[in-house]
Amino acid sequence: MKISERTINLLKNYANINQSIEFQEGKTLKTVSPLNTILTSVEIEEEFPRKFPIYEVNRFLGTLSLFNDPELNFDESGVSIADDKHSAIYRYCGSSSMFQTPPEKEISFPEPEIVFQLSHEQFKTTVNAANTLGLPEVVVESNNGEIELVVSDTGNASSDRFSTTVGKTDETFRMIFKTENLNKIMEGDYHVALSSKRISHFKRKTDTLNYWIALEQNSTYGG
Repeated sequence: MKISERTINLLKNYANINQSIEFQEGKTLKTVSPLNTILTSVEIEEEFPRKFPIYEVNRFLGTLSLFNDPELNFDESGVSIADDKHSAIYRYCGSSSMFQTPPEKEISFPEPEIVFQLSHEQFKTTVNAANTLGLPEVVVESNNGEIELVVSDTGNASSDRFSTTVGKTDETFRMIFKTENLNKIMEGDYHVALSSKRISHFKRKTDTLNYWIALEQNSTYGG
């Protein structure tokens, strides 16, 4: 089988979340961060023939980049990689117990209280502002009937601040993300849902890419 450029790019993103991955048999890629704060899944065009663990995803991708349009074949101990001039065998790691893996069952996301649409431009600008200002958090909060994304440091009352309005609301809330977690989301237009159970769901509108990201414990929802 061959691996598409889209799947390569998804795996590069997943390597930022967890350096390791356990590929599942079929057409679904999943990974989870070492601290269980980010879970992600996506449907891909390829169908992997078996389950196998890779300890260093970037090393695996780097090996694939040595080839021109490589063909991959999977056996019990490793994957054979070849093009018309080169060949290699890339061994699986000993066991997926060596790293954090996603739960086998589907995530049960609670009924969200806050829902809004986040454009590519809004998302990119917010994350760039957080990185430029060196601020550790992005807060989704209600303000005079509007939903705002606010880049700040919630532990510092005199922190710099950058805000973007993304919707309307009748409710009162202050949901807090770590900037480092939002930095790991691929760019795109997203449907965003937030739950008072301190969990969020980002669904990219153009495909099947999903992220579930934990909110910080000091997040609040007033109804």
